[in-house]
Amino acid sequence: MSKFYWYPPESMVQEANVKRVMDELGLKTYREFVKKSVDELEWFWDELNNFIDVAWFKEYNQVLDTSQGIMWAKWYRGGEMNVAYNSLDRHTGYKADKTAFIWSGEDGTEKLYTYGSLRKEVDKLAYSLRNIGIAKGDVVALYMPMLPETVVSLFATLKIGAIFMPIFSGFGPEAVSIRLNDSGARVIITCDGYYRRGRKINLKNMLDKALRISRPVEKVIVVERLGLDIHMEENRDIFYHDFINGNNIKVDSLPMDPEDPALLLYTSGTTGRPKGAVISHAGALLQPAKEHYFNLDMKPGDTLFWVSDIGWMMGPWQIIGSQHFGLRHVIMEGAPDYPAPDRIWSMVEKYKITQLGFSATLIRLLRKYGDKYVEMHDVSSIRAFGNTGEPIDEASWYWLIDKVGEGRAPIINLSGGTEIFGCFVLPSPIMPLKPTTLGYNGLGMATDVVDDEGRSVRGRVGYLVCRKPSPSMTRGLWNDPERYIKTYWSRFEGMWFHGDWALIDEDGYFYILGRADDVIKVAGKRVGPAEVETIINKHPAVAESAVIGAPHQLKGESIVAFVVLKSGYKPSERIKNEILKNVVNLLGKPFRPEKIYFVKDLPRTRSGKIMRRIIKAIYTGSKDIGDTSTLENPSSVECIRETLRPSD
Repeated sequence: MSKFYWYPPESMVQEANVKRVMDELGLKTYREFVKKSVDELEWFWDELNNFIDVAWFKEYNQVLDTSQGIMWAKWYRGGEMNVAYNSLDRHTGYKADKTAFIWSGEDGTEKLYTYGSLRKEVDKLAYSLRNIGIAKGDVVALYMPMLPETVVSLFATLKIGAIFMPIFSGFGPEAVSIRLNDSGARVIITCDGYYRRGRKINLKNMLDKALRISRPVEKVIVVERLGLDIHMEENRDIFYHDFINGNNIKVDSLPMDPEDPALLLYTSGTTGRPKGAVISHAGALLQPAKEHYFNLDMKPGDTLFWVSDIGWMMGPWQIIGSQHFGLRHVIMEGAPDYPAPDRIWSMVEKYKITQLGFSATLIRLLRKYGDKYVEMHDVSSIRAFGNTGEPIDEASWYWLIDKVGEGRAPIINLSGGTEIFGCFVLPSPIMPLKPTTLGYNGLGMATDVVDDEGRSVRGRVGYLVCRKPSPSMTRGLWNDPERYIKTYWSRFEGMWFHGDWALIDEDGYFYILGRADDVIKVAGKRVGPAEVETIINKHPAVAESAVIGAPHQLKGESIVAFVVLKSGYKPSERIKNEILKNVVNLLGKPFRPEKIYFVKDLPRTRSGKIMRRIIKAIYTGSKDIGDTSTLENPSSVECIRETLRPSD
């Protein structure tokens, strides 16, 4: 495997949060700390409350209860807490004048919220939501990009015990309606529109289309970002500024059972509808706070900027984690390379960002523009980079280390998922790094790599699993406990199966090598093939389709579709363009297929399951396409090969 390339400066090691804790515990190496945290699981998750200063309304009397099996583990029994109290309310005393976050609009608009001013806005919205009957356990949806009201909505919802469900602002009506139908959301907060690459995106119009094909919601609350002329449904729609009231009202955070749901985060699977991951108050707080403190090494005076949408896990992860410590973070509207390719670097310089996170796709994009845009700005404030969403390539990794960070800053390359609201594996800033590695397993995360029989393997590719529970693991799936067990706990007995290919080298360093299932990640955004195929199949000329993720130099993966037409229809550019338009309109532009191929047949098993892995193997030119003995129609393999074969 790769040799060590980056070594932490001695000053970084000595001043690190993790080093202070290790010294208190009498541990000499970070690897010892990781091992102790996993071997003594209950000790670690108990002591973590002291390490990161978690505030409890009522102390718990039992750290972990696995009486119903580790898949239904319950944490901090008898205790009471609230994410909003920890990440907002308690900082509105002597820290009231400290900056909580800065919002940067694509048009140059900027807003700064202190902990005090944020608390006032959150209390107004919380009071107003409570006045219309929103209570503990109700779902409040948010369909909006990163605006100031996005942060307000998150904490207002959690404060009154409701469940916050963000929806990616790039989704089209079909994807939005599926999530509204499944969640049973009573209220949705949106905006009239927002800027994206200089264009005005009418989001309210998109939501109206979704609501025409979904179950009704009681109230649509609309933030006026652009002042667009939009339709407002009588008795249902209300502008945000008209909805909030109670200027001098103080709303205290409701004490919650640590197991009570805080977040409902939808993540795509390989088949069927998206999965609703249910993240508890304990999990939503402790996991990001742990990773901000020990792995990003955030300290007083630091500023975190993770380029993300609120609809992806890293959005609420950043907000909750950084604000738990009373620190500052930055959120952004619009594209990271608009109005100029140096937008990110200019923000680093302006806001003195110390921890900068992104997806590998964004780094490939910024690297493509060249070094000159980095050199235009002082980016020396950066103490750590972060990467998630997809494996980072070596060229981008070296570029960050050498060119942008000039050897000062480590890359905290992390991997986990929506379903655990955090990371299974990630490095520490006090350990040497190899190119593209993810370091060790996270503190308190019993991560391993196993073969088909569930046996630990080293030095070769296997499946990423977790052998013990953690507080942030999804508390089942929303209204679907059987699917939860089938998805995560049925592949290997007593182990969480995450669906990633991974490898642990001779030094115990993890590498993530991609998905073991069919989930596609376009620029770090996950989408299930079934979601795209459902839309393609709605076209009157389409009989069936199969979608795969193909390697893409910039996006990591792109969507490639194979379409079988109904009898009487012939392949045409018109049909292809209509399919592309449907996908963009209903699912969102990020999920527009890169290519569409018309084929006569698709490989399927006798039970009717389309074998996407065979299609992908053929498309990528693999010499070994795997076992085809279960195919009902083996001639389909040659059919696809013929379609892909270049014309003479």
